[in-house]
Amino acid sequence: MDALQFGKQWPMKNPAPLLAPYRAQALAVLRIVTGYMFVMHGTGKLFHFPVVEGYEGVNLLSLGGAAGVVELVCGALVLVGLFTRIASFLASGQMAVAYFMAHATLPTVLVPLQNAGELAVLYCFVFLFFVFAGPGAWALDRERAA
Repeated sequence: MDALQFGKQWPMKNPAPLLAPYRAQALAVLRIVTGYMFVMHGTGKLFHFPVVEGYEGVNLLSLGGAAGVVELVCGALVLVGLFTRIASFLASGQMAVAYFMAHATLPTVLVPLQNAGELAVLYCFVFLFFVFAGPGAWALDRERAA
């Protein structure tokens, strides 16, 4: 489809037929970026790279250290699309626990923007989405299943 044809079709009432062929690739991009960002949280806690304020004194045998291991391992698995549903389920659970342990305080328990928990909530539900949607394109899960 050339640019002129695309321009005549857009904006349209229902862009789904035009976008549907790229659903698996869009899901994969979301999975890869989410996995990469989650890995960065894990490496920040465990290896202090990148340097993140608040991650300086994280001990591997602490709750923060365990969170760093989950973030590193599950993030890497999600990034490459290997055991995506299982890794996403664990990561989603960890983010739910992180929200209620570290962010949800009584007057603002349902207002993540006020308790700095919006990233934990967003990660929780994006990972939960991967549990149901699967890895999309470009995933090692597809190779493993073949």
